[in-house]
Amino acid sequence: MHLLRLAGADVVVPDVVASEIQARGEDDVTVRALRETPWIRVVPAPVTPPLVVAWDLGPGESAVLAFALEHPGCRAVIDDRAGRRCAEALDIPLRGTVGLVLLAKRRSEIPSARQVLVQLRDAGMYLSDRVLDAALAEVGE
Repeated sequence: MHLLRLAGADVVVPDVVASEIQARGEDDVTVRALRETPWIRVVPAPVTPPLVVAWDLGPGESAVLAFALEHPGCRAVIDDRAGRRCAEALDIPLRGTVGLVLLAKRRSEIPSARQVLVQLRDAGMYLSDRVLDAALAEVGE
């Protein structure tokens, strides 16, 4: 969770995303973090504009992008490839999990980006060897 804090002082989660997370069950570490972390705020998801609807994304990605469009200067945190493409097409500032890990490494918040990225991949995050190697090269690992 401390890596997510690098996204900003106040992390806003649309309620649609919060519901997706909560569906994992009370024993999930992310569910507990969502409930117990004071700098994470759950907010109502705005109406998704047609520009985002046209991308046929999942409800969570759509809600994040709709929120970012309503709040200029807000940075969206999305890993989904189609969601990232939509954000780029709409000029929404964007960062993904890999970007947060690299930022943490650059700020000396973590000793090894490789260790964190491998743990994420082992936990089920899709991360190809090509993307992993390119990311690690950015931070000299």
